[in-house]
Amino acid sequence: METIAAVATSSTSTRNACKLCAPLGASVVFKGIKNCLPVIHGAQGCATYIRRYMISHYKEPVDIASTNFSEATTIFGGTKNLNSAIDNIISQYHPEVIGIASACLSETIGEDIPMMIRDYQKTKEGQPLPVFVHASTPSYDGSHIDGFHEAVMATVASLAESKHADSRLINIFPGFISPEDIRHLKEILFGFGLDYILFPDYSDTLDNPIWLEYQVIPKGGTSIEDLRRTGSSRASIEFGYVLNKGKMKNHSSSKATTAAGWLHQNFNIPVKRLGLPIGIKETDRFFKVLEELSGKKTPESQARLRGRLIDAYVDGHKYLFGKRAIVFGEEDLVIGIVSLLEEIGIETVLVASGGESGLLKKEIERITGDKSKNMMAINGMDFETINEMAEELRPDIMIGNSKGYYIARRLGIPLIRMGFPIHDRIGGQRVLHLCYEGTLRLFDQITNGLIEYKQEHSPVGYKYI
Repeated sequence: METIAAVATSSTSTRNACKLCAPLGASVVFKGIKNCLPVIHGAQGCATYIRRYMISHYKEPVDIASTNFSEATTIFGGTKNLNSAIDNIISQYHPEVIGIASACLSETIGEDIPMMIRDYQKTKEGQPLPVFVHASTPSYDGSHIDGFHEAVMATVASLAESKHADSRLINIFPGFISPEDIRHLKEILFGFGLDYILFPDYSDTLDNPIWLEYQVIPKGGTSIEDLRRTGSSRASIEFGYVLNKGKMKNHSSSKATTAAGWLHQNFNIPVKRLGLPIGIKETDRFFKVLEELSGKKTPESQARLRGRLIDAYVDGHKYLFGKRAIVFGEEDLVIGIVSLLEEIGIETVLVASGGESGLLKKEIERITGDKSKNMMAINGMDFETINEMAEELRPDIMIGNSKGYYIARRLGIPLIRMGFPIHDRIGGQRVLHLCYEGTLRLFDQITNGLIEYKQEHSPVGYKYI
């Protein structure tokens, strides 16, 4: 392992980063607010890059505005550009909310965006204006996941109100998951009879039914009214052990860094922090919390799903035991996948993420115990380093987004696509990762990927396994 470790630590530059830009994560969050339009305060290329990635993955039209920084704007400031952008957005889109994500350029020159918003509001005094939410998301200070959680917290901090505590209401902050995951979570929460606010909810805005006419802002999303109610909930559920702790260097230890943390700090709302419910162990923990909050037992339909999942583990064990996997992507997602692989007998030889929390190895060790001794968990990774390390690690399978395909292709092994982005397949927005049903689908994908590889590379064709 010494040679491999040297490869991981000797690079002086990032080559094809295993992460995306912070304003992209914020833009996904803003798409999860009802009647909201995202705007990037920075160069036109930033918004174009984000739109391209989101359109390719979600296969939906995505409108994201830009303040269109130029050389002159960089020198003299972007106030005029921001004001013009807001005017144009209001006249063309009529949004209830404008979500402003700051890019590297505007952050570097020190733009005071909250002050700029206040000054704009003063010039329009007496006129109806949308709600403004600003998230500070320079990419040199975090990944798309940091930007995602920063935008979630900024939105809640801007809108949450504490009025009359509602003993039936819970908040759920699931993190950067797929629209299909969000829909599945809603079904589960409904089954427990819970009154809930799920944020962000882009299950419709980024996975639409067919339109007869173009919608400038797609229907769906968490409403302003519900976001205001988050301050009156009895508890918050938050998925993730790492979340956006990569930004901790910019936060004092007393300052909350997540929406649930902010609500606890300001409104004393208890936080139930869980890992992404992937695999039986983590899903059981989630359902136990739901039982406590609802006072109801897990619905029979979910209990039967759990039983089918255990049966599938038994059926597929002989195809999986002892296989070697490389897992890459967002930190909390790869932690969830490693937890699943531990349950089904696959040895994870490398866990790689472009996130920079410094917590990945610690969290992997916590969930795997002694088994982590033979596993490398590395923050700040890029795909070229993964490519070089894979040579010696000899994996049987790779699990992650489509940016790693060229490595799997070179190695001649299966790639199980999950997470974001999935550019080279249809249905990236409909990949279900969570809970018993999502785990069952992932289990089938992983098992069938390995069976297909063995079948295709067998000297004798066979039709039975």
